[in-house]
Amino acid sequence: MARIAVIGGSGYAGRHIVAEAAARGHAVLSVARRIPAERHTGALYIEGSLADVPSLVSELEGVDVVVSAVAPRGDMAGLVRPNLAALAATLPETVRLGVVGGAGGSLVAPGGPRLVDEGFPEAFRDEALEMIGVLEDLQAGVSDRDWFFIHPAGGFGAFHPGERTGTYRDGGDVLVTDADGESFISGEDFGIAVVDEIESPRHVRGRFTVGY
Repeated sequence: MARIAVIGGSGYAGRHIVAEAAARGHAVLSVARRIPAERHTGALYIEGSLADVPSLVSELEGVDVVVSAVAPRGDMAGLVRPNLAALAATLPETVRLGVVGGAGGSLVAPGGPRLVDEGFPEAFRDEALEMIGVLEDLQAGVSDRDWFFIHPAGGFGAFHPGERTGTYRDGGDVLVTDADGESFISGEDFGIAVVDEIESPRHVRGRFTVGY
């Protein structure tokens, strides 16, 4: 079993990753600025923030995988990219780093434009561009650290939680859509996709999209 830390473990994506990893018997550390009232057996909950990398690194000692599920919105706008870069520069290179990005960096077709460049909602554009910057930093990195970057479906979020199906599709670089052109994945199935990647890495130093 792996020792997995989830930064932003009380947020929508983070709590589903924590729940799935704990249910599979992994040792899970959920890091968030506030400890949630709802907790999962097998997970340890601590207070911490991506905005305080020195303190965070001391809490992450001994983990095998760190997953950041922190979105660059609210008081974290503009802070996720530089702090993830600082975290990547500080963690031991044996620690695998996973990042939950947004749908905006997904391609709309093979070799095609990014979703963020195709009529993307202006209210979420800055957030999408910051997470694309995180991906670019990972791709340009010169260390030997392994990492993965996962783009959820366009309809992923607390506004549309959905249900657990136990299935999902991997779209590579391309946004996953169904036969009607809709892009969606439930919180629980997104958690499954992330923990599957941790248990059986298929995207070594790479990104991928997930949906139905």
